[in-house]
Amino acid sequence: MMEASDQEDLIEQHVAPPNGAINEMLNVGDGDNMQGEMEEFLGPQAEYNEEEEERKYYRRKRLGVIKNVIAASVGAMIVYSVYMGLLQMQLILHYDMTYREVKYSNLGLQDIDRKMLMGINVTPIIGLLYTPVLIRFLGTKWMMFLASGIYALFVSTNYWERYYTLVPSAVAIGVAIVPLWASLGNYITRMAQQYYEYVNYREEHVQEQKKLPKGACHKYIIIFQSVFNIIFHLSFVFAEFPMRFVLHDYLRDSKHVLFNVNSCGANISGVIPGFNTTVLTNLPRSMLLIQVESVLMGFAFLSMIIFLVLCGAAYRPTEEIDLRSIGWGNIFQLPFKHLRDYRLRLLCPFFIYSGFEVLFAVSGFSLSYGVCILGLKQLWLLIVVYGLSCSIFSSLSLCLLRLPRWVCLVAGAAVHAVLLVALLSYSYSANPDKSLRNDTEQYLGPLLLVSVLWGLGTALNKTGVSTLLGMLYAEEKERLDFVYTIYHWWQAIAIFIVYLWSNMPMRAKLSILLFTLLLACYCYWLMERRLAKKVPFRLPRIPRPRHKVKGYRYLEEDNSDESDFDGSEEDDDEDDGEEEREDEEPVAEERGAEGRREEGGQGAESPRARRRGAERGPRRRREEEEKVEEEREGG
Repeated sequence: MMEASDQEDLIEQHVAPPNGAINEMLNVGDGDNMQGEMEEFLGPQAEYNEEEEERKYYRRKRLGVIKNVIAASVGAMIVYSVYMGLLQMQLILHYDMTYREVKYSNLGLQDIDRKMLMGINVTPIIGLLYTPVLIRFLGTKWMMFLASGIYALFVSTNYWERYYTLVPSAVAIGVAIVPLWASLGNYITRMAQQYYEYVNYREEHVQEQKKLPKGACHKYIIIFQSVFNIIFHLSFVFAEFPMRFVLHDYLRDSKHVLFNVNSCGANISGVIPGFNTTVLTNLPRSMLLIQVESVLMGFAFLSMIIFLVLCGAAYRPTEEIDLRSIGWGNIFQLPFKHLRDYRLRLLCPFFIYSGFEVLFAVSGFSLSYGVCILGLKQLWLLIVVYGLSCSIFSSLSLCLLRLPRWVCLVAGAAVHAVLLVALLSYSYSANPDKSLRNDTEQYLGPLLLVSVLWGLGTALNKTGVSTLLGMLYAEEKERLDFVYTIYHWWQAIAIFIVYLWSNMPMRAKLSILLFTLLLACYCYWLMERRLAKKVPFRLPRIPRPRHKVKGYRYLEEDNSDESDFDGSEEDDDEDDGEEEREDEEPVAEERGAEGRREEGGQGAESPRARRRGAERGPRRRREEEEKVEEEREGG
């Protein structure tokens, strides 16, 4: 018995109670310390500075906006470098009679070129009908991406030069011109508005997403438009690379190509009468042309990637929904209704002249004056000087940060007016002895000077018009796509007119340019005068967004699947302040009319609210019954 009791005592000493061991391991007695550690871990950190983190966040946002502006500018520059470079090389090759006969004897390349140019120049005149719908349906960023893809399609069709490849792709480019440029103008202005919001993120009107104060973001519009034009106008420079590094060595000298040319400048009709139909010494290898087109195709894809990856969204997702939800019929009509605004009507002559002067620089002056006197080998130099001048002098629009906004447009118009008068009075006649055309080299300097000065006027005109539109409609973010659509649609009309007048006398072309410029200056002065007198302008009302698509989760607390009341025609004419929304519980909504009158007071609800309440109860019951039936069928 003694031995058994001793063994039990040893077992009790060596085997500890299980609960006691667990309590010792978990330190249950130190609960206060654990609670303090948890509060310290979950509570605000001592080293965390909310204001500093907020400042860093909006600094990253501002850098993102700058990245978006540069990316959109570089993407547009690459797209037009590829497009203009390929089109110039293609037209020169197809013009040469030997190339046409040897490569495609029975294809009729000149006829294909005429139809291709017709597709590019004529199709944009209907751009006002579909551009706002495309921009609002796809979004600004995706419209730029899609348009750059259409330009890449045009490059790809040059691998197989046929009627059914070149002409449809040219028509597609004509369709995409107005949407692309309207999207670019809208995008740059939206970036200026976003940059202002990120700089002044503490302001109450920014936090509540209200309309910006008048003139608040003007300086950012000036800066961003200037940066865009500085980068984009380099496209004229890069577009000449295929001409200079590929075709230049295959071109004949001026004595041959200008042998039958008797006069140049203001006295001629058409482009270059008597220009020789053989401009190539020998034909470039087909593999060389394929390599050039492959390089251009690579850059076209690069521009698509830039638009897709580096360009951020122009609007918040909820704003994109609002822009689409005003109704497609309203989106279609609003560009025409915006033409009631006298500011846009009086700026239309400047829009038209803006299209005239760029095409005259690259086709009228460069060919009828430059190539006609110097020969085809100097064409690349005239265009490069013009593009560099446009790019460099676009920075002069930054002077609008200190000077009145009319300075840019008026200065550019003055430069072009002087040049037009000089070109009207200048003509060149060749010597009777055709072999003595070496004296044309002395005209290289004056022609380059005219290119520089014309580029100065173009830079001031382009940046001035885009900046002016942004400043006039800076606070109307929902109108920007309509405004820039009207601007570039009138430019498309100007492109169509230039296409039609190709065979007119040069003096008639210059006279039309000068008359349009003077009319534009007068109309602009009239617009500024009316604005100074505070004459009210007429803006069409943008309908309130209507979210009727079942399944939208759009900022509704009770039932986001429920579409709004269908009596929308009467509701659109009411003010926002008169619209009463119900926040009652589902049970309260299903009550009868008598219960609602008792709770809401005598005559407290409007007729519209009563109608909506009368319809909402049965509708909700039907939806609940449908859900129950679906659950039964699923079970």
